[in-house]
Amino acid sequence: MGIRFYKYQGTGNDFIMIDDRSEVFESDNLALIQKLCDRKFGVGADGLILIRNKSGYDFEMCYFNADGTQSMCGNGARCAVAFSSFLGMISDQTEFVAIDGPHKAKIKDDWVELEMGPVKEVLKVEKDFYVDTGSPHHVKFVDHLTDYKVVEEGQSIRNQKSLYPNGTNVNFVHSLAKDHIQVRTYERGVENETLSCGTGVTACALVQGLIQNIDSVKISTLGGSLEVRFQKNETQGFHHIILAGPAKQVYSGFIEVDSLETNKMGLSV
Repeated sequence: MGIRFYKYQGTGNDFIMIDDRSEVFESDNLALIQKLCDRKFGVGADGLILIRNKSGYDFEMCYFNADGTQSMCGNGARCAVAFSSFLGMISDQTEFVAIDGPHKAKIKDDWVELEMGPVKEVLKVEKDFYVDTGSPHHVKFVDHLTDYKVVEEGQSIRNQKSLYPNGTNVNFVHSLAKDHIQVRTYERGVENETLSCGTGVTACALVQGLIQNIDSVKISTLGGSLEVRFQKNETQGFHHIILAGPAKQVYSGFIEVDSLETNKMGLSV
């Protein structure tokens, strides 16, 4: 089976993008998704995204983590908007649907502003915080982030079954200024640190906004800079949440999946 793919990245969060409007991709084949995302035996990516037709919307984004599980992905959604623009499906504005519901977005050149879903509340978890931004996120503030043991500490919190029976993403935050934070994220589904996480930085920005009583936060990640704007509800929730940042095509190629059993894959770009 041959697959035409495109590689996109949003602040270092990278994705395999496939135009699946004809719906021929085997989306229930988790082994295939895992192999394509494998950085040794496949294309290599934090996740895989299918673009499909959806009645009433410009498109549907079907997102899979590298392990084949599904969730909402903010950076992936921004890359999906950029890819749909590349395919000529949208102009400078779009409304599409993802696993957590409808989203609106704007695009100009490689800059994408994505409206995230509303957040009902920010919960306290001992000294830390928990926010569901379409994906679950534990938010922990630390003093020294540059040399912090993100993978070790992230794994520990992610696997605390008493708190998170289904696991969680874990974000470590250092406040640089009232409206500027640095974030590193351990992602569930990737099971490692990623260079950036859109739903994660959104969760961190909302917590910072709540603490500092502000409505806009700049975020520095290992992969680049993002911005999050939002409006607060009277009930400690948030709406009109905008995640903004770059989304760029890296390359395109064709991969031939010869045999999943024998790990044979051919790649030409």
